[in-house]
Amino acid sequence: MTEALAVLPPPLDHDTVDRAWTDLRGTGTDLAVFEAKRPLIDAVFGGSPFLRDLVLRDSDFAGRILVTDPDSMLAELIDGLAAEVADEPEMRRLLRKTRGRAALTIALADLGGVWSLDQVTDALTRFAEAMLNAAVEWLLSDQRRAGKLLSASGEESSYTILGMGKFGAHELNYSSDIDLIVLYDPQTARLAEGVDPSTFFVRVTKRLVVLLQDVTEDGYAFRVDLRLRPDPRATQIAISIEAAAIYYENMGQNWERAAMIKARPVAGDLALGAEFLSRLVPYIWRKYLDFAAIADVQSLKRQIHAVKGHGTIAVLGHNIKLGRGGIREIEFFVQTQQLIAGGRNPKLRGRRTIDMLGQLAEAKWIAPEAARELSDAYRYLRTIEHRIQMVADEQTHTLPEDEEAFARLARFSGYADAAAFEAKLRATFELVQGHYAALFKDAEDLGTEGGSLVFTGGEDDPETLETLTGMGFRRASEIAAMIRSWHFGRYSATRSARARELLTEIMPALLTSLAKSGDADQAFIAFDRFLAGLPAGVQLFSLLKSNPGLLDLIGTILGTAPRLAQELSHRPKVLDAVLDPGFFGALPRASEIANLVAAATPPGTPIDEAIDRVRVVAKEQAFRIGVRILSETVSAAEAGGAFSDLADVVLGRLHDAVTADMIERHGRVPGGRSAIIAMGKLGGREMTAGSDLDLILIFDHDKDAETSDGARPLAAGQYFARLTQRFISAVTAPTAEGVLYEVDMRLRPSGNKGPVATSLASFTDYHRNQAWTWEGLALTRARVVAGDPGLAEELKGAIAEALSRPRDKPKILADVVDMRRMMLKENPPDGLWDIKRTPGGLVDIEFIAQYLQITHAHETPKVLAVTTLRALERLVQAGYLSEAEGSRLKAACLVYQRLTQVLRLCVTGPYDPKQVPAGLNRLVASASAMPDIASAEALITETQAQVAELFSRLVGPL
Repeated sequence: MTEALAVLPPPLDHDTVDRAWTDLRGTGTDLAVFEAKRPLIDAVFGGSPFLRDLVLRDSDFAGRILVTDPDSMLAELIDGLAAEVADEPEMRRLLRKTRGRAALTIALADLGGVWSLDQVTDALTRFAEAMLNAAVEWLLSDQRRAGKLLSASGEESSYTILGMGKFGAHELNYSSDIDLIVLYDPQTARLAEGVDPSTFFVRVTKRLVVLLQDVTEDGYAFRVDLRLRPDPRATQIAISIEAAAIYYENMGQNWERAAMIKARPVAGDLALGAEFLSRLVPYIWRKYLDFAAIADVQSLKRQIHAVKGHGTIAVLGHNIKLGRGGIREIEFFVQTQQLIAGGRNPKLRGRRTIDMLGQLAEAKWIAPEAARELSDAYRYLRTIEHRIQMVADEQTHTLPEDEEAFARLARFSGYADAAAFEAKLRATFELVQGHYAALFKDAEDLGTEGGSLVFTGGEDDPETLETLTGMGFRRASEIAAMIRSWHFGRYSATRSARARELLTEIMPALLTSLAKSGDADQAFIAFDRFLAGLPAGVQLFSLLKSNPGLLDLIGTILGTAPRLAQELSHRPKVLDAVLDPGFFGALPRASEIANLVAAATPPGTPIDEAIDRVRVVAKEQAFRIGVRILSETVSAAEAGGAFSDLADVVLGRLHDAVTADMIERHGRVPGGRSAIIAMGKLGGREMTAGSDLDLILIFDHDKDAETSDGARPLAAGQYFARLTQRFISAVTAPTAEGVLYEVDMRLRPSGNKGPVATSLASFTDYHRNQAWTWEGLALTRARVVAGDPGLAEELKGAIAEALSRPRDKPKILADVVDMRRMMLKENPPDGLWDIKRTPGGLVDIEFIAQYLQITHAHETPKVLAVTTLRALERLVQAGYLSEAEGSRLKAACLVYQRLTQVLRLCVTGPYDPKQVPAGLNRLVASASAMPDIASAEALITETQAQVAELFSRLVGPL
């Protein structure tokens, strides 16, 4: 790297910087190259935990970056992606390791001032393109090896990927996801005989998403967003090229025209992608001035302002992308002019924002001063966006709300003074806002498309009934009558004139969304119940008018997910969370949830109030996670982790509240302390929407302690038994806010027969000397989730000791097979879709992992992991599973977990594809990475057979 051009002020956190230098010295790398760039390295250590970890984890490579031209470093990394890779796990590791090195290379070139913003965004884009191509080529080669694909290369595969948004425009940001549209040509695809193109290319795309974005021990490669494809809720993630072209030419909306401005073939069959975009030129670039496009963009502008509000811009906490005066407004400013004028002027059809500002000025569409000011503002805001994202490698665009964090960001962005940083940001926001507001100063309010939907008068309108029937409503006359009753003020929500006006405007979009859910009538009836429970409607209807996407979400929830529908009916305000710009980013961390719970239950909150308030927060957060599952924007592992984080926080707060209440009532037992062990799905961080909690409460106290010291003392054993009962009641008791979780305590040493609380000594002795095999298996998923920190550490040691003791392997094998046979006999599965209990199902995978862990942990403790997927990975690494066995088990586990998340969210009993709405079957098929439910059933049948064979071979025949 050439000498740094940027002068970065020293960071505020000197202790962190000093510790990082100490850690760096401990790596044994050559410090001279780092000392030569001391200001830059100090800025990295003090400003970015993410980059600091990358430097310390790969210090030799970091040192190379500092003395090498970054272009050659990036070229070397890109070349390395072409390495021969044997299997998918190795490919995952290669992608993720390379991504970390590229992130560090690009960040140091950026922070050091070696590269301009244009060079940075171009490097980020080129690297993302190389990663995507490497993944695509590997997957297609894998299909060629399997004999399913006959084409010689990706360029001849009839499978093309379009890069959208900033990816398509070579403007990718530092921690960006990549927006993709995946297309294929079934007519020209060279597939083996009997291979269905739709099934084949959808499955390849599903694997591509998993390969890139699933989080492993090595992190992730790229987050992928496929929601810009035509009608994403009704289409597969890979679409035939003809179907896509017909959609855009006949149904495409103006916002999709704007999105297509930046579209670019980026992977696979590039010629096919270019041909497709060439076909869309008349759709995107119309010859006549299209002022209707301004109205659509104004609609998006109003949506952003509905989130962020009007008035003075508060810099702290401001979203520099979506907020007023932010990056999105510059992009919309440009794209609007392009849609209006690009049909006649091909020079205005470029993808890059800054290039087009210059062209718009040259074409006299905007003043040169506006082009110059907006270009400068764009470069500045994009630079700050990168600094924000470098801090923790999060896809965020929000400035810190906390003044101390803001000051740290100011230093990291090159400002010694936070006030100067704030002033520059505010001036930039106001400048952009001024130019953007001028663009819409004469625009009228948007109208709505009513279509043939008339609900006035007392009689059915024949054309309206025909329209409703065509949309999929079977009981069109009944539905028309119910809608008229809404307009007559049947419910509180529709009694005001303004509410009825708004309802009329959103009606076409509302009915369309309900119809797309799969069972239009069922979804409509559920919405009617939802409406009946609202005290007022203006706020909600205004929200839905400003945010049409929420209507699709409501339709999906009401039509397919009864758990979420019930929560939505009780708490319509949970929809507000979906409007948060960060909603589809990273799921809330445990610390964020803890802050919400702490704010809802400050110290001194009476326990009955605390129990209800915790429920409110928990149910709102569970709703958010459920929506992310339905929208397919989180993996099964992320959803399971999020549900588990939520339960951890909630249990911790309730344990604290119950403990405090016990102390107030009965005092303390000398040396008394307690902790909660989670087992099962919570212990393994694999919870679903409907999971109950397998818990054990462990206590300890001084040996000579007999009673508590309060005004109403209790014997020590009685004290902790009562504490346990009150804790379980706090979790399970139905209150005005409902039941929080169901709790199962049968996994404690005494089962259901003994005391509800277990002493530390009893727990340790039992698992050391008396535990049955099945209890040893269950213990592999034990995790301390709440309680006294010291006791928690002792419990972790006791659990590790119990799991690591030598075992009688033949006896364990026999016990596991007997247990599995007994389960199948006493609790037989409900057919193919009982993916947990059926032979070859999830239980078999868990038994394999648990059996191998407890029989080998004494010699290889590293095989222990509470999460099934992590356990399988470690067993492969330790050599107790072959790569092939591990890959098959992990692939099956991922499919089962994705299906479990969807089914537990959407079905309260057994799942029967013949008895549920079509929309739910589409969700299930999508979770299976299949084009339809029949293909999904075939996949599950094949997967169960493979797992059953592995169980028989590794454990024993059933």
